[in-house]
Amino acid sequence: MSRPTDLGSVKEGSYILIDGEPCRIVAYDKSKPGKHGSAKARVVGIGLFDGVKRTMVSPVAANIEVPIIDKKSGQILSISGNNVQIMDLETFEVFDTPMPLDEEIKSKLAPAAEVEYWVGMGKRKVMRVKGS
Repeated sequence: MSRPTDLGSVKEGSYILIDGEPCRIVAYDKSKPGKHGSAKARVVGIGLFDGVKRTMVSPVAANIEVPIIDKKSGQILSISGNNVQIMDLETFEVFDTPMPLDEEIKSKLAPAAEVEYWVGMGKRKVMRVKGS
Protein backbone atom coordinates (compact mmCIF):
# COMPACT_ATOMS: atom_id res chain seq x y z
CA MET A 1 0.00 0.00 0.00
CA SER A 2 1.11 3.52 -0.71
CA ARG A 3 -0.19 7.06 -0.69
CA PRO A 4 0.42 9.81 -3.26
CA THR A 5 2.37 13.01 -2.55
CA ASP A 6 4.41 15.50 -4.58
CA LEU A 7 8.17 15.12 -5.01
CA GLY A 8 8.87 18.59 -3.58
CA SER A 9 7.58 17.62 -0.12
CA VAL A 10 9.95 14.70 0.55
CA LYS A 11 13.40 14.98 2.15
CA GLU A 12 16.42 12.83 2.95
CA GLY A 13 15.58 9.96 5.30
CA SER A 14 11.98 9.59 4.13
CA TYR A 15 10.66 6.70 2.04
CA ILE A 16 9.37 6.70 -1.56
CA LEU A 17 8.69 4.16 -4.30
CA ILE A 18 11.33 4.07 -7.03
CA ASP A 19 10.67 1.52 -9.80
CA GLY A 20 7.97 -0.08 -7.62
CA GLU A 21 10.37 -0.77 -4.74
CA PRO A 22 10.23 1.04 -1.36
CA CYS A 23 13.46 3.04 -0.90
CA ARG A 24 14.93 5.29 1.80
CA ILE A 25 16.15 8.59 0.35
CA VAL A 26 19.89 9.10 0.86
CA ALA A 27 20.41 12.07 -1.50
CA TYR A 28 18.01 14.75 -2.75
CA ASP A 29 19.12 17.52 -5.14
CA LYS A 30 16.82 20.17 -6.56
CA SER A 31 17.68 22.26 -9.62
CA LYS A 32 16.39 25.75 -10.33
CA PRO A 33 13.66 26.27 -12.92
CA GLY A 34 15.18 27.08 -16.26
CA LYS A 35 14.22 28.88 -19.43
CA HIS A 36 12.55 25.79 -20.90
CA GLY A 37 10.99 24.02 -17.98
CA SER A 38 10.24 23.51 -14.35
CA ALA A 39 12.54 22.69 -11.47
CA LYS A 40 13.73 19.09 -11.38
CA ALA A 41 14.64 16.87 -8.44
CA ARG A 42 17.23 14.11 -8.51
CA VAL A 43 16.58 11.46 -5.86
CA VAL A 44 18.92 8.63 -4.86
CA GLY A 45 17.41 5.87 -2.71
CA ILE A 46 18.52 2.58 -1.21
CA GLY A 47 16.01 -0.29 -1.48
CA LEU A 48 14.50 -1.12 1.89
CA PHE A 49 14.18 -4.86 1.26
CA ASP A 50 16.98 -5.54 -1.25
CA GLY A 51 19.61 -2.85 -0.56
CA VAL A 52 19.91 -1.84 -4.24
CA LYS A 53 20.73 1.81 -5.07
CA ARG A 54 18.14 3.46 -7.34
CA THR A 55 17.93 6.94 -8.84
CA MET A 56 15.05 9.00 -10.16
CA VAL A 57 14.90 12.39 -11.92
CA SER A 58 11.51 14.07 -12.10
CA PRO A 59 9.86 17.51 -11.94
CA VAL A 60 9.40 18.76 -8.38
CA ALA A 61 5.63 19.08 -8.91
CA ALA A 62 5.30 15.44 -10.08
CA ASN A 63 3.22 13.03 -8.04
CA ILE A 64 5.07 10.11 -6.45
CA GLU A 65 4.04 7.25 -4.18
CA VAL A 66 5.10 7.00 -0.53
CA PRO A 67 4.96 3.42 0.82
CA ILE A 68 3.06 2.71 4.02
CA ILE A 69 5.44 0.77 6.27
CA ASP A 70 4.19 -0.97 9.40
CA LYS A 71 6.63 -1.65 12.23
CA LYS A 72 5.65 -4.77 14.17
CA SER A 73 7.00 -7.07 16.87
CA GLY A 74 7.45 -10.80 16.58
CA GLN A 75 9.15 -13.76 18.19
CA ILE A 76 11.51 -16.10 16.35
CA LEU A 77 10.24 -19.68 16.35
CA SER A 78 13.00 -21.29 14.28
CA ILE A 79 15.90 -20.56 11.95
CA SER A 80 16.48 -22.89 9.00
CA GLY A 81 18.99 -22.10 6.28
CA ASN A 82 18.29 -18.62 4.91
CA ASN A 83 14.77 -18.40 6.38
CA VAL A 84 13.57 -17.18 9.76
CA GLN A 85 10.17 -18.31 11.04
CA ILE A 86 8.49 -15.55 13.05
CA MET A 87 5.25 -15.38 15.04
CA ASP A 88 3.60 -11.95 15.22
CA LEU A 89 3.04 -10.96 18.86
CA GLU A 90 -0.32 -9.27 18.20
CA THR A 91 -2.07 -11.58 15.72
CA PHE A 92 -0.07 -14.79 16.43
CA GLU A 93 0.34 -15.24 12.66
CA VAL A 94 3.31 -17.44 11.74
CA PHE A 95 5.32 -16.66 8.59
CA ASP A 96 8.75 -17.15 7.02
CA THR A 97 10.98 -14.26 6.05
CA PRO A 98 14.48 -14.18 4.50
CA MET A 99 17.51 -13.97 6.78
CA PRO A 100 18.68 -10.34 7.16
CA LEU A 101 21.83 -9.39 5.23
CA ASP A 102 23.30 -7.34 8.10
CA GLU A 103 25.84 -9.50 9.99
CA GLU A 104 25.23 -7.68 13.29
CA ILE A 105 21.51 -8.53 13.25
CA LYS A 106 22.15 -12.04 11.93
CA SER A 107 24.52 -12.85 14.83
CA LYS A 108 21.86 -11.90 17.42
CA LEU A 109 19.09 -14.05 15.92
CA ALA A 110 18.14 -17.08 18.01
CA PRO A 111 14.94 -19.03 18.70
CA ALA A 112 12.67 -17.28 21.25
CA ALA A 113 14.31 -13.87 20.57
CA GLU A 114 11.97 -10.90 20.14
CA VAL A 115 12.49 -8.92 16.91
CA GLU A 116 11.12 -5.82 15.22
CA TYR A 117 10.14 -6.39 11.60
CA TRP A 118 8.83 -4.06 8.96
CA VAL A 119 6.01 -4.83 6.53
CA GLY A 120 5.61 -2.84 3.33
CA MET A 121 4.38 -3.52 -0.21
CA GLY A 122 3.72 -7.19 0.66
CA LYS A 123 7.28 -7.83 1.89
CA ARG A 124 8.70 -8.38 5.37
CA LYS A 125 12.17 -7.72 6.76
CA VAL A 126 13.72 -8.20 10.20
CA MET A 127 15.17 -4.82 11.22
CA ARG A 128 16.50 -5.37 14.75
CA VAL A 129 16.59 -7.72 17.71
CA LYS A 130 14.92 -6.29 20.81
CA GLY A 131 16.39 -6.50 24.29
CA SER A 132 20.05 -7.05 23.39
